[in-house]
Amino acid sequence: MIAVIQRVSESTVKINGRIKGQIGEGLMILLGIEEADNNEDIDWLSKKIVNLRIFPDENMVMNNSILEASGDILLISQFTLHASTKKGNRPSYIKAAKPDIAIPLYEKFILSLEKELGKSIQTGEFGADMKVALINDGPVTIIMDSKNKV
Repeated sequence: MIAVIQRVSESTVKINGRIKGQIGEGLMILLGIEEADNNEDIDWLSKKIVNLRIFPDENMVMNNSILEASGDILLISQFTLHASTKKGNRPSYIKAAKPDIAIPLYEKFILSLEKELGKSIQTGEFGADMKVALINDGPVTIIMDSKNKV
């Protein structure tokens, strides 16, 4: 699993012009799922994300997690994170999981994040044409790959 994690002061996802998910301060996460991903990737990545110390403390040092900042999460599925651009000019998405594998993992990831965060999260809709808006706070952007744990 690849996650692009952005600390935001606000973020919104719209589908067909209607707001599907919206948060204030927190994390907007783009999640790419590949065929080889499993429950171990979900557990590791969700715990790591919720405990990342990327929010400012009282001295304005990035020392607090989203738990301490009482922030929210907006999770968006994005298969294009697994694009291969090595050959030619058209990206290949062969590494991205097909919906029959990706959707159940995406849904498990939502539940895992909610468990770790201790509250519900906002989401987009798997496979939908989404319009995502955000104000990146910092800017802070972290890229994590569950295949690079060590």
